[in-house]
Amino acid sequence: MTSTAPIGVFDSGLGGISVVREIRHNMPNERVLYFGDSANAPYGTKSPEQVRDLSNTIVERFVKQGVKAVVIACNTATSAAANELRDRYDIPIIGMEPALKVACDRGEGHRQRVIVAATPLTLREKKFAVLMDRFKADHTIFPEPCPGLVEIVEHGLLDDHDTVMRTLHEYFDQYDLSTIDSVVLGCTHFVFYRDYFRELLPSSAAIIDGNAGTVRHLGVVLESLGKLAPDHADGGIELANSDTCERIARLAQSLLDR
Repeated sequence: MTSTAPIGVFDSGLGGISVVREIRHNMPNERVLYFGDSANAPYGTKSPEQVRDLSNTIVERFVKQGVKAVVIACNTATSAAANELRDRYDIPIIGMEPALKVACDRGEGHRQRVIVAATPLTLREKKFAVLMDRFKADHTIFPEPCPGLVEIVEHGLLDDHDTVMRTLHEYFDQYDLSTIDSVVLGCTHFVFYRDYFRELLPSSAAIIDGNAGTVRHLGVVLESLGKLAPDHADGGIELANSDTCERIARLAQSLLDR
């Protein structure tokens, strides 16, 4: 497998395109094959077994396409399937988790109040429980499942300001947001809401996602294996989806270009 082989990136739907954008920005010479499983979205309300089966089918597709690494651009699929995929395949499998450490480290030793917005399955899985156990003694952490935010992206309603803000208020009005230090966007779909969260939150609250850290880790892994694309390589992105309707294709491209 050569250094010019593509990177496979997948998500339960369209949210992982936010990770593809980060790869394009930071690793412009890489070729990316993106697969969104919108026909089976959302993963966050499925069982771990269902998510593992769906994820394995997608990675098998990528392996047949000759990818040099796979990025699971989905916190839910990482929680449910990453370990099994790493056992099964001999290419790097890069996963994601809510960037809770980044949020807690911002306090530089002071107790932080952090909301982790994610899908129900991400917050139910043992992986998140272990992550939260590392920080909950020294920080106040509020896990907040937000399945409706996935649906808004998948249905192409991201520019419907009233619908988005109404949905955010349904989830976050229970908190005194003036006391919140940061909100962690623990789902790649939610990264597209950054401006809306900025509108919702006080200016003192940080909005944190794991995309940049994931892409940095991808680069480190590929470099260690001698598999980074050379500077003269022509990068590019191919978008595919299990939902083959024209609406999804247009929506995926619009999110990539957003």
